Amino acid sequence: MAVLEMQRISICAMKKDRKAILEKLQSFGALEVNHVIGEDPDFARMDTAGQKLGFEKAAASADQALEILEKYAPEKKSIFSSLEGKELIEPETEKEVQAERRELLKTAKALYDLDRERAEQLASITKLENSIESLTPWLPLDVPMKQKGTRRTALLLGSMPGEMTMERICEVIAEKVPDAVGTDVHIVSSEQSAVYLAVVCMKEDAAQVEETLRSEGFARPAQIWDDVPAYQKKELEGQIADCRQRIAQIEEEIRGYADQREKLKIVADYYRVRADKYAVLGQLPQSRRTFVISGYIPRSCAQKVAEYLAGKYDCAVDIEDLKEDEEAPVILKNNPFSANMEGVVESYGLPAKGEIDPTTIMSFFYVFFFGMMLSDAAYGLIVAVVCGILVWKFPRMSAGMRKSLKLFFYCGLSTVVWGVLFGGYFGNIVDIVSAKFFGRTITPPALWFVPLNEPMKLLLYSLLFGVIHLFTGLAIKGYLCIRDRKYMDFFCDVVLWFMLLIGLILMLLPSSLFASISQMEVVFPAALNTLAKVLAAAGAIGIVLMSGRSNKNPALRIALGAYDLYNITGWLSDVLSYSRLLALGLATGVIASVINQMGSMLPNNVIGVIFFIIIFLVGHSMNLAINLLGAYVHTNRLQFVEFFGKFYEGGGRPFHPFKENTKYADVKEETLS
Repeated sequence: MAVLEMQRISICAMKKDRKAILEKLQSFGALEVNHVIGEDPDFARMDTAGQKLGFEKAAASADQALEILEKYAPEKKSIFSSLEGKELIEPETEKEVQAERRELLKTAKALYDLDRERAEQLASITKLENSIESLTPWLPLDVPMKQKGTRRTALLLGSMPGEMTMERICEVIAEKVPDAVGTDVHIVSSEQSAVYLAVVCMKEDAAQVEETLRSEGFARPAQIWDDVPAYQKKELEGQIADCRQRIAQIEEEIRGYADQREKLKIVADYYRVRADKYAVLGQLPQSRRTFVISGYIPRSCAQKVAEYLAGKYDCAVDIEDLKEDEEAPVILKNNPFSANMEGVVESYGLPAKGEIDPTTIMSFFYVFFFGMMLSDAAYGLIVAVVCGILVWKFPRMSAGMRKSLKLFFYCGLSTVVWGVLFGGYFGNIVDIVSAKFFGRTITPPALWFVPLNEPMKLLLYSLLFGVIHLFTGLAIKGYLCIRDRKYMDFFCDVVLWFMLLIGLILMLLPSSLFASISQMEVVFPAALNTLAKVLAAAGAIGIVLMSGRSNKNPALRIALGAYDLYNITGWLSDVLSYSRLLALGLATGVIASVINQMGSMLPNNVIGVIFFIIIFLVGHSMNLAINLLGAYVHTNRLQFVEFFGKFYEGGGRPFHPFKENTKYADVKEETLS
């Protein structure tokens, strides 16, 4: 239960060693760069924005090439590929790829060009298909659409609204252009929305005839072809075939680059790491011959870094403790069990300056409550076995994923324990199977009690565990007050509340209300009853008088104290929140029992057994998934809202070290250990 102590390290070295020192610091991944030198005439900063942008573009180009390869030549991956983590490569392999980096960038560009050409070919196909679609109504026409007529006649091609008929068109022409003798109208094709026609008339009448037709909705074709429409269609289809053939060639060419995939991954990481290095390089204060780099480093490895650099390079390394008002980044460090719950704390907020890391204390409550909510030994065993196998099978998985799986592994073990205590094994599957298929009911005994038979007992224990959880949080607040020598705060904000709450609990236990809920009667000696009342009264009076102690106005002070005393309703709400331990624990067992009962309604024959197995597998899988999610969400809520609310605020800044942030592969490097 600790936050790693941080120190500030400052390194002043010769410019000639700048590249080597930066690369070594980046490989160590132990330093968060944070410069203390501001504007200084003796120190300047390089403008590395151009180089950084160039490296980022190179990395993006390689990433894009990999995406193209994945599109046309997918890499074969198992369903657990996300757990495999990044590949570990030898330094020699990385150096070989670095030597080929320019050729690999040309390969990436070639892949990009091929993919772009393919997109252009597809666009051409779409354009040609649209042309064929617009040409289709004119296919019956046996002359080129570009044909304008003969020496004496004119040919007018166009479309009119679908309701126009041959008779109507002829009537319009005869009515409005009576002198256009010999005008001939041919319907080429017709659709519901349009009629496509060819009109032959004398050249001297062409303008009048066209103007007359336009008044009725006549429109020339949007596109005119040189050839006869039927022949033109064949030519367009041939062009489409050529495009498709070229697309097939392009895809085959792209697949031919599949053997470059691993090298492209390494070169993408290489440029990504260089971009990060140049981003830091641009921040370094530098003189003509020296440079300075400063930042935060964990105390545990500060001396090792200093000794390594001083022994290998001509440099001065200074390590100093942080100033009182300096807020350093946070790294959590816990025992192997509690470290797996650090992600839960991080999702809420890292400890701020002066706060303790609550991970260790919270971790035991977390596993305890999770198991109580899921509360089925078979479910817990499945979760623990699956998570354990995955952690063992995939040693290269990311640290965050490993911690999450280990968290669920321990939660699964806790669930097994609670399942044995409550006698839950896939609900009541043992009872159902033994009665249905063997004619004799066998019920595995519960080591403690069966919640479905005694729900009020489970409710009482749930509230008891909640009180212990909340009191632990209040006790931690008291510890922080004593540690910071805030003795008045300790008495007023912790001791008085303990007196009030303990007094109220002792007054509640022998009451008729508690007896009606718990079905048992508690009798205390008269002296203990009197003590409970004294504690509650003293605590309440003390809270009213002391909660507003920072205010000098007596009336306002008492008003603030009375308002703080009203927070007793918040404590009641918090305690009742732990009834979710009862609700989720019962939900798991009830749903499991319903699934089993559904299966037991089938006949005792082969078909019945098959459907029983199907119902069992599907039903319990869904029940496990739903209640696993419910247990996770509600366990987090009990920590975040009820527990942390008593002493913890968070708001710390995470540690962001200067390291090799690779995407695809890690390189075996020298470490500080």
